[in-house]
Amino acid sequence: MAYDFDLFVIGAGSGGVRAARFAAGFGAKVAVAESRYLGGTCVNVGCVPKKLLVYGAHVADELEQAAGFGWTLEEGHFDWGTLIANKNREIERLNGIYRNLLVNSGVTLLQGHARLTGANEVEVDGQRYTAEHILIATGGWPQVPDIPGKELAITSNEAFYLKALPRRVLVVGGGYIAVEFAGIFQGLGADTSLLYRGDLFLRGFDGSVRTHLKEELEKRGLDLQFNADIQRIDQLDDGSLKATLKDGRELVADCVFYATGRRPMLDNLGLENTGVELDARGYIRVDEQYQTTAPSILAIGDVIGRVQLTPVALAEGMAVARRLFKPEQYRPVDYQNIPTAVFSQPPIGTVGITEEQALEAGHKVQIFESRFRAMKLTLTDIQEKTLMKLVVDAETDKVLGCHMVGPDAGEIVQGLGIALKAGATKQQFDETIGVHPTAAEEFVTMRTVTR
Repeated sequence: MAYDFDLFVIGAGSGGVRAARFAAGFGAKVAVAESRYLGGTCVNVGCVPKKLLVYGAHVADELEQAAGFGWTLEEGHFDWGTLIANKNREIERLNGIYRNLLVNSGVTLLQGHARLTGANEVEVDGQRYTAEHILIATGGWPQVPDIPGKELAITSNEAFYLKALPRRVLVVGGGYIAVEFAGIFQGLGADTSLLYRGDLFLRGFDGSVRTHLKEELEKRGLDLQFNADIQRIDQLDDGSLKATLKDGRELVADCVFYATGRRPMLDNLGLENTGVELDARGYIRVDEQYQTTAPSILAIGDVIGRVQLTPVALAEGMAVARRLFKPEQYRPVDYQNIPTAVFSQPPIGTVGITEEQALEAGHKVQIFESRFRAMKLTLTDIQEKTLMKLVVDAETDKVLGCHMVGPDAGEIVQGLGIALKAGATKQQFDETIGVHPTAAEEFVTMRTVTR
Protein backbone atom coordinates (compact mmCIF):
# COMPACT_ATOMS: atom_id res chain seq x y z
CA MET A 1 0.00 0.00 0.00
CA ALA A 2 1.19 3.53 -0.81
CA TYR A 3 1.04 5.83 2.20
CA ASP A 4 0.91 9.62 2.30
CA PHE A 5 3.84 9.61 4.74
CA ASP A 6 6.50 7.22 5.97
CA LEU A 7 6.22 8.69 9.48
CA PHE A 8 3.42 10.77 11.00
CA VAL A 9 4.34 12.36 14.35
CA ILE A 10 1.60 13.53 16.71
CA GLY A 11 3.09 16.24 18.93
CA ALA A 12 5.79 18.82 18.22
CA GLY A 13 7.51 18.72 21.57
CA SER A 14 11.17 17.88 22.10
CA GLY A 15 10.90 14.17 21.31
CA GLY A 16 8.52 14.52 18.39
CA VAL A 17 10.52 17.26 16.70
CA ARG A 18 13.79 15.34 17.12
CA ALA A 19 12.28 12.17 15.62
CA ALA A 20 10.69 14.08 12.74
CA ARG A 21 13.77 16.11 11.85
CA PHE A 22 16.16 13.21 11.79
CA ALA A 23 13.75 10.86 10.05
CA ALA A 24 13.37 13.45 7.31
CA GLY A 25 17.14 13.83 7.20
CA PHE A 26 17.40 10.08 6.68
CA GLY A 27 15.19 10.40 3.62
CA ALA A 28 11.74 9.62 5.05
CA LYS A 29 8.60 11.54 4.11
CA VAL A 30 7.46 12.98 7.44
CA ALA A 31 4.55 15.00 8.83
CA VAL A 32 4.10 16.51 12.29
CA ALA A 33 0.78 17.63 13.78
CA GLU A 34 0.67 20.01 16.74
CA SER A 35 -2.47 21.55 18.22
CA ARG A 36 -0.98 23.88 20.82
CA TYR A 37 2.57 25.19 20.64
CA LEU A 38 5.79 24.23 18.90
CA GLY A 39 8.42 22.97 21.30
CA GLY A 40 5.99 21.30 23.67
CA THR A 41 5.95 21.62 27.45
CA CYS A 42 9.69 22.27 27.84
CA VAL A 43 9.84 25.33 25.62
CA ASN A 44 6.47 26.84 26.45
CA VAL A 45 5.37 25.96 29.97
CA GLY A 46 8.26 23.92 31.34
CA CYS A 47 12.01 23.95 31.71
CA VAL A 48 12.84 26.98 29.53
CA PRO A 49 10.47 29.60 31.01
CA LYS A 50 10.95 28.09 34.46
CA LYS A 51 14.71 28.56 34.24
CA LEU A 52 14.21 32.16 33.10
CA LEU A 53 12.04 32.80 36.17
CA VAL A 54 14.64 31.08 38.38
CA TYR A 55 17.25 33.48 37.01
CA GLY A 56 14.94 36.37 37.84
CA ALA A 57 14.37 35.13 41.38
CA HIS A 58 18.10 34.63 41.92
CA VAL A 59 18.81 38.32 41.30
CA ALA A 60 17.62 38.99 44.83
CA ASP A 61 20.49 36.86 46.13
CA GLU A 62 23.01 38.73 44.01
CA LEU A 63 21.74 42.06 45.32
CA GLU A 64 21.98 40.82 48.90
CA GLN A 65 25.55 39.64 48.39
CA ALA A 66 26.70 42.80 46.61
CA ALA A 67 27.34 44.80 49.79
CA GLY A 68 30.02 42.35 50.88
CA PHE A 69 31.95 43.19 47.72
CA GLY A 70 31.76 46.93 48.24
CA TRP A 71 28.70 47.74 46.15
CA THR A 72 26.16 50.22 47.47
CA LEU A 73 22.88 49.78 45.64
CA GLU A 74 19.64 51.66 45.80
CA GLU A 75 16.67 49.60 46.90
CA GLY A 76 15.66 47.45 43.98
CA HIS A 77 12.17 47.15 42.52
CA PHE A 78 10.89 44.06 40.79
CA ASP A 79 8.29 44.25 38.02
CA TRP A 80 6.54 40.94 37.23
CA GLY A 81 5.03 42.29 34.02
CA THR A 82 8.45 43.07 32.55
CA LEU A 83 9.80 39.62 33.35
CA ILE A 84 6.78 37.85 31.84
CA ALA A 85 6.78 40.05 28.72
CA ASN A 86 10.47 39.36 28.14
CA LYS A 87 9.91 35.65 28.79
CA ASN A 88 7.05 35.59 26.27
CA ARG A 89 9.22 37.24 23.64
CA GLU A 90 11.93 34.63 24.11
CA ILE A 91 9.41 31.77 23.90
CA GLU A 92 8.01 33.20 20.66
CA ARG A 93 11.55 33.30 19.29
CA LEU A 94 12.05 29.65 20.21
CA ASN A 95 8.69 28.71 18.65
CA GLY A 96 9.97 30.21 15.40
CA ILE A 97 13.21 28.27 15.66
CA TYR A 98 11.32 25.01 16.09
CA ARG A 99 9.15 25.86 13.08
CA ASN A 100 12.23 26.53 10.97
CA LEU A 101 13.94 23.34 12.15
CA LEU A 102 10.98 21.30 10.95
CA VAL A 103 10.24 23.11 7.69
CA ASN A 104 13.90 23.36 6.69
CA SER A 105 14.25 19.62 7.26
CA GLY A 106 11.50 18.99 4.74
CA VAL A 107 8.87 18.02 7.32
CA THR A 108 5.22 18.81 6.59
CA LEU A 109 3.89 20.80 9.56
CA LEU A 110 0.17 20.55 10.28
CA GLN A 111 -1.10 22.87 13.00
CA GLY A 112 -4.22 21.24 14.34
CA HIS A 113 -5.45 18.45 16.61
CA ALA A 114 -4.53 15.00 15.33
CA ARG A 115 -6.76 12.02 16.06
CA LEU A 116 -6.06 8.41 15.23
CA THR A 117 -8.76 6.90 13.04
CA GLY A 118 -6.97 3.63 12.43
CA ALA A 119 -3.65 1.85 12.79
CA ASN A 120 -2.24 3.72 9.79
CA GLU A 121 -4.54 6.74 9.57
CA VAL A 122 -4.69 10.14 11.26
CA GLU A 123 -7.28 12.89 10.96
CA VAL A 124 -6.33 16.55 11.37
CA ASP A 125 -9.09 19.18 11.11
CA GLY A 126 -11.25 16.89 8.98
CA GLN A 127 -8.44 15.89 6.62
CA ARG A 128 -7.25 12.28 6.74
CA TYR A 129 -3.66 11.17 6.18
CA THR A 130 -2.15 7.70 5.97
CA ALA A 131 1.28 6.71 7.26
CA GLU A 132 3.33 3.56 7.45
CA HIS A 133 4.46 4.51 10.95
CA ILE A 134 2.72 6.78 13.48
CA LEU A 135 4.63 8.18 16.45
CA ILE A 136 2.71 9.46 19.50
CA ALA A 137 4.66 12.16 21.32
CA THR A 138 1.87 14.15 22.97
CA GLY A 139 3.58 14.59 26.34
CA GLY A 140 1.97 15.15 29.73
CA TRP A 141 -0.42 17.52 31.45
CA PRO A 142 -0.55 18.74 35.07
CA GLN A 143 -3.38 17.43 37.19
CA VAL A 144 -5.06 18.79 40.31
CA PRO A 145 -6.69 16.45 42.84
CA ASP A 146 -10.45 16.27 42.65
CA ILE A 147 -11.32 18.43 45.66
CA PRO A 148 -14.01 21.08 46.13
CA GLY A 149 -12.72 24.34 44.67
CA LYS A 150 -10.07 22.73 42.43
CA GLU A 151 -11.02 25.17 39.67
CA LEU A 152 -9.69 28.01 41.84
CA ALA A 153 -6.16 26.55 41.81
CA ILE A 154 -3.54 26.97 39.10
CA THR A 155 -0.79 24.73 37.75
CA SER A 156 2.51 25.38 36.00
CA ASN A 157 0.54 25.91 32.77
CA GLU A 158 -1.10 29.04 34.15
CA ALA A 159 1.73 30.25 36.42
CA PHE A 160 3.78 31.50 33.47
CA TYR A 161 0.96 33.81 32.39
CA LEU A 162 -0.20 35.34 35.67
CA LYS A 163 -1.04 39.01 35.20
CA ALA A 164 0.62 39.94 38.49
CA LEU A 165 2.84 38.34 41.10
CA PRO A 166 0.57 37.03 43.88
CA ARG A 167 1.29 38.52 47.30
CA ARG A 168 0.66 35.23 49.13
CA VAL A 169 1.14 31.80 47.53
CA LEU A 170 0.47 28.26 48.66
CA VAL A 171 2.49 25.76 46.64
CA VAL A 172 1.15 22.20 46.98
CA GLY A 173 3.33 19.22 46.14
CA GLY A 174 6.59 17.50 47.03
CA GLY A 175 8.24 16.97 43.65
CA TYR A 176 10.82 19.07 41.86
CA ILE A 177 8.24 21.33 40.17
CA ALA A 178 6.74 22.27 43.54
CA VAL A 179 10.15 22.94 45.07
CA GLU A 180 11.28 25.01 42.09
CA PHE A 181 8.18 27.19 41.97
CA ALA A 182 8.22 27.73 45.73
CA GLY A 183 11.73 29.14 45.26
CA ILE A 184 10.62 31.27 42.32
CA PHE A 185 7.65 32.83 44.09
CA GLN A 186 9.59 33.43 47.29
CA GLY A 187 12.64 34.78 45.48
CA LEU A 188 10.52 37.29 43.57
CA GLY A 189 8.96 38.58 46.79
CA ALA A 190 5.81 36.56 47.45
CA ASP A 191 4.98 35.27 50.92
CA THR A 192 5.25 31.56 50.09
CA SER A 193 4.34 28.31 51.84
CA LEU A 194 5.13 24.85 50.51
CA LEU A 195 2.65 22.15 51.57
CA TYR A 196 3.40 18.47 51.12
CA ARG A 197 1.35 15.54 52.36
CA GLY A 198 4.45 13.44 53.16
CA ASP A 199 7.19 13.69 55.77
CA LEU A 200 9.81 15.19 53.43
CA PHE A 201 9.79 16.38 49.82
CA LEU A 202 11.71 15.06 46.77
CA ARG A 203 10.97 11.38 47.31
CA GLY A 204 13.45 9.28 45.35
CA PHE A 205 16.35 11.72 45.75
CA ASP A 206 19.27 10.97 48.06
CA GLY A 207 18.36 11.35 51.72
CA SER A 208 21.26 13.73 52.43
CA VAL A 209 20.15 15.94 49.55
CA ARG A 210 16.55 16.08 50.76
CA THR A 211 17.51 16.93 54.33
CA HIS A 212 20.13 19.48 53.31
CA LEU A 213 17.77 21.32 50.96
CA LYS A 214 15.10 21.42 53.67
CA GLU A 215 17.57 23.08 56.05
CA GLU A 216 18.69 25.62 53.45
CA LEU A 217 15.14 26.53 52.42
CA GLU A 218 14.24 27.07 56.08
CA LYS A 219 17.26 29.39 56.42
CA ARG A 220 15.82 31.43 53.56
CA GLY A 221 12.53 31.77 55.39
CA LEU A 222 10.44 29.53 53.17
CA ASP A 223 7.49 28.17 55.14
CA LEU A 224 7.67 24.38 54.81
CA GLN A 225 4.60 22.46 55.98
CA PHE A 226 4.96 18.68 55.80
CA ASN A 227 2.18 16.18 56.47
CA ALA A 228 -0.17 18.88 55.26
CA ASP A 229 -2.85 18.42 52.60
CA ILE A 230 -5.68 20.63 51.37
CA GLN A 231 -9.24 19.35 51.71
CA ARG A 232 -11.05 22.19 49.92
CA ILE A 233 -10.52 25.68 48.49
CA ASP A 234 -13.04 28.52 48.81
CA GLN A 235 -13.00 32.05 47.42
CA LEU A 236 -13.55 34.81 49.94
CA ASP A 237 -15.44 38.05 49.35
CA ASP A 238 -12.21 40.01 48.80
CA GLY A 239 -11.11 37.60 46.06
CA SER A 240 -8.52 35.81 48.17
CA LEU A 241 -8.56 32.03 48.60
CA LYS A 242 -9.10 30.06 51.77
CA ALA A 243 -7.54 26.61 51.85
CA THR A 244 -8.98 24.27 54.46
CA LEU A 245 -6.50 21.56 55.39
CA LYS A 246 -7.38 18.00 56.35
CA ASP A 247 -6.17 18.71 59.89
CA GLY A 248 -8.73 21.52 60.17
CA ARG A 249 -6.37 24.46 59.79
CA GLU A 250 -7.26 27.29 57.41
CA LEU A 251 -4.73 29.18 55.30
CA VAL A 252 -5.51 32.29 53.25
CA ALA A 253 -3.60 33.14 50.08
CA ASP A 254 -3.97 34.95 46.78
CA CYS A 255 -2.86 31.95 44.74
CA VAL A 256 -2.93 28.18 45.27
CA PHE A 257 -0.44 26.48 42.95
CA TYR A 258 -0.64 22.71 42.50
CA ALA A 259 2.30 20.57 41.40
CA THR A 260 1.02 17.17 42.45
CA GLY A 261 1.75 15.13 39.36
CA ARG A 262 1.23 14.95 35.63
CA ARG A 263 -0.83 12.62 33.48
CA PRO A 264 -0.25 11.47 29.89
CA MET A 265 -1.97 13.72 27.36
CA LEU A 266 -4.28 11.26 25.61
CA ASP A 267 -7.39 13.47 25.28
CA ASN A 268 -9.37 12.80 22.11
CA LEU A 269 -6.40 10.96 20.63
CA GLY A 270 -8.51 8.15 19.19
CA LEU A 271 -6.61 5.27 20.79
CA GLU A 272 -9.88 3.31 20.83
CA ASN A 273 -9.60 3.09 17.04
CA THR A 274 -6.31 1.22 17.29
CA GLY A 275 -4.82 -1.72 19.15
CA VAL A 276 -2.80 0.56 21.44
CA GLU A 277 -3.00 -0.48 25.10
CA LEU A 278 -2.25 1.45 28.30
CA ASP A 279 -0.28 0.15 31.26
CA ALA A 280 -1.55 -0.03 34.84
CA ARG A 281 -0.61 3.60 35.45
CA GLY A 282 -2.46 4.89 32.40
CA TYR A 283 0.57 5.50 30.17
CA ILE A 284 0.94 4.05 26.68
CA ARG A 285 2.43 0.57 26.88
CA VAL A 286 5.56 0.18 24.72
CA ASP A 287 8.36 -2.35 24.39
CA GLU A 288 12.09 -1.61 24.48
CA GLN A 289 11.93 -0.17 20.95
CA TYR A 290 8.98 2.12 21.75
CA GLN A 291 6.59 -0.11 19.80
CA THR A 292 3.02 -0.07 21.12
CA THR A 293 0.70 -3.05 21.01
CA ALA A 294 -0.34 -1.81 17.56
CA PRO A 295 2.58 -2.75 15.23
CA SER A 296 2.44 0.47 13.15
CA ILE A 297 2.25 2.85 16.13
CA LEU A 298 5.11 3.95 18.40
CA ALA A 299 5.25 6.27 21.40
CA ILE A 300 7.98 8.20 23.23
CA GLY A 301 8.47 10.83 25.90
CA ASP A 302 6.26 11.68 28.86
CA VAL A 303 3.31 9.81 27.35
CA ILE A 304 5.03 6.46 28.05
CA GLY A 305 5.88 7.41 31.64
CA ARG A 306 9.50 6.26 31.83
CA VAL A 307 12.04 9.00 32.63
CA GLN A 308 10.13 12.22 32.11
CA LEU A 309 12.97 14.56 31.16
CA THR A 310 13.46 16.57 27.97
CA PRO A 311 16.90 15.12 27.09
CA VAL A 312 15.47 11.62 27.51
CA ALA A 313 12.63 12.37 25.08
CA LEU A 314 15.23 13.70 22.64
CA ALA A 315 17.25 10.48 22.94
CA GLU A 316 14.12 8.37 22.45
CA GLY A 317 13.13 10.39 19.37
CA MET A 318 16.58 9.88 17.91
CA ALA A 319 16.44 6.15 18.62
CA VAL A 320 13.10 5.81 16.82
CA ALA A 321 14.29 7.75 13.77
CA ARG A 322 17.45 5.67 13.51
CA ARG A 323 15.77 2.31 14.02
CA LEU A 324 13.14 2.98 11.36
CA PHE A 325 15.16 4.80 8.73
CA LYS A 326 18.89 4.41 9.51
CA PRO A 327 19.15 1.07 11.31
CA GLU A 328 22.93 0.84 10.91
CA GLN A 329 23.18 3.83 13.28
CA TYR A 330 20.63 2.58 15.82
CA ARG A 331 21.64 2.48 19.47
CA PRO A 332 19.20 1.83 22.32
CA VAL A 333 18.74 4.56 24.92
CA ASP A 334 20.73 3.94 28.10
CA TYR A 335 18.59 4.90 31.09
CA GLN A 336 21.39 4.39 33.60
CA ASN A 337 23.32 7.32 35.09
CA ILE A 338 21.13 10.08 33.65
CA PRO A 339 22.30 13.41 35.11
CA THR A 340 19.54 15.71 36.27
CA ALA A 341 19.06 18.96 38.15
CA VAL A 342 16.42 20.57 40.31
CA PHE A 343 16.51 24.34 39.94
CA SER A 344 15.59 24.99 43.52
CA GLN A 345 17.36 27.75 45.43
CA PRO A 346 19.98 26.47 46.11
CA PRO A 347 19.87 24.03 43.17
CA ILE A 348 20.40 20.27 43.17
CA GLY A 349 22.52 18.29 40.73
CA THR A 350 22.60 14.51 40.78
CA VAL A 351 23.79 11.57 38.70
CA GLY A 352 23.87 7.86 39.45
CA ILE A 353 22.14 6.15 42.34
CA THR A 354 21.40 7.33 45.86
CA GLU A 355 22.87 5.92 49.05
CA GLU A 356 19.52 4.29 49.77
CA GLN A 357 19.33 2.69 46.31
CA ALA A 358 22.90 1.42 46.61
CA LEU A 359 22.19 -0.29 49.92
CA GLU A 360 18.92 -1.72 48.62
CA ALA A 361 20.78 -3.16 45.62
CA GLY A 362 23.17 -4.95 47.96
CA HIS A 363 26.25 -2.78 47.52
CA LYS A 364 28.69 -2.41 50.37
CA VAL A 365 29.17 1.35 50.22
CA GLN A 366 31.54 4.05 51.33
CA ILE A 367 30.00 7.51 51.67
CA PHE A 368 32.02 10.70 51.22
CA GLU A 369 30.23 13.90 52.22
CA SER A 370 31.32 17.49 52.48
CA ARG A 371 29.41 20.56 53.64
CA PHE A 372 30.98 23.97 53.33
CA ARG A 373 30.23 27.66 52.94
CA ALA A 374 31.00 28.74 49.38
CA MET A 375 33.94 31.11 48.90
CA LYS A 376 31.65 33.73 47.36
CA LEU A 377 29.73 33.99 50.62
CA THR A 378 32.72 34.52 52.91
CA LEU A 379 32.53 38.30 52.46
CA THR A 380 28.82 38.31 53.30
CA ASP A 381 26.67 37.41 56.29
CA ILE A 382 24.91 34.64 54.35
CA GLN A 383 25.31 31.25 56.00
CA GLU A 384 24.17 28.98 53.15
CA LYS A 385 26.04 25.68 52.96
CA THR A 386 26.87 23.60 49.88
CA LEU A 387 26.57 19.81 50.06
CA MET A 388 28.63 17.40 47.96
CA LYS A 389 28.34 13.64 48.24
CA LEU A 390 29.85 10.57 46.61
CA VAL A 391 28.42 7.07 46.90
CA VAL A 392 31.18 4.52 46.25
CA ASP A 393 31.12 0.72 45.99
CA ALA A 394 33.55 -0.37 48.69
CA GLU A 395 34.51 -3.56 46.87
CA THR A 396 35.06 -2.29 43.31
CA ASP A 397 35.90 1.37 44.16
CA LYS A 398 33.43 2.40 41.42
CA VAL A 399 31.61 5.68 41.97
CA LEU A 400 27.91 4.85 42.00
CA GLY A 401 26.44 8.30 42.59
CA CYS A 402 27.33 11.99 42.78
CA HIS A 403 24.99 14.41 44.52
CA MET A 404 25.23 18.15 45.11
CA VAL A 405 23.17 20.98 46.58
CA GLY A 406 24.64 24.39 45.90
CA PRO A 407 25.33 27.05 43.26
CA ASP A 408 25.88 25.72 39.72
CA ALA A 409 25.07 22.16 40.79
CA GLY A 410 23.56 21.31 37.42
CA GLU A 411 26.56 22.64 35.52
CA ILE A 412 29.00 20.68 37.68
CA VAL A 413 27.10 17.40 37.65
CA GLN A 414 26.88 17.38 33.84
CA GLY A 415 30.63 16.78 33.71
CA LEU A 416 30.44 14.15 36.44
CA GLY A 417 27.83 12.37 34.36
CA ILE A 418 30.50 11.61 31.76
CA ALA A 419 32.76 10.20 34.46
CA LEU A 420 30.06 7.85 35.76
CA LYS A 421 29.12 6.85 32.21
CA ALA A 422 32.76 5.87 31.71
CA GLY A 423 32.77 3.81 34.93
CA ALA A 424 35.12 6.03 36.94
CA THR A 425 36.49 4.83 40.27
CA LYS A 426 37.05 6.83 43.43
CA GLN A 427 40.80 6.46 42.86
CA GLN A 428 40.42 8.16 39.47
CA PHE A 429 38.45 10.96 41.13
CA ASP A 430 41.23 11.29 43.71
CA GLU A 431 43.94 11.37 41.04
CA THR A 432 42.17 14.10 39.07
CA ILE A 433 43.64 17.53 39.75
CA GLY A 434 41.05 20.06 40.81
CA VAL A 435 40.39 23.51 39.38
CA HIS A 436 41.27 25.93 42.17
CA PRO A 437 39.58 27.81 43.69
CA THR A 438 36.20 26.34 42.74
CA ALA A 439 33.45 24.47 44.52
CA ALA A 440 33.70 21.71 41.91
CA GLU A 441 37.18 20.69 43.06
CA GLU A 442 35.63 19.34 46.25
CA PHE A 443 34.47 16.31 44.26
CA VAL A 444 38.10 15.32 43.65
CA THR A 445 39.49 16.23 47.08
CA MET A 446 37.13 14.32 49.41
CA ARG A 447 39.38 11.72 51.02
CA THR A 448 37.73 10.83 54.35
CA VAL A 449 34.94 8.28 54.50
CA THR A 450 32.07 9.79 56.48
CA ARG A 451 30.03 6.58 56.61
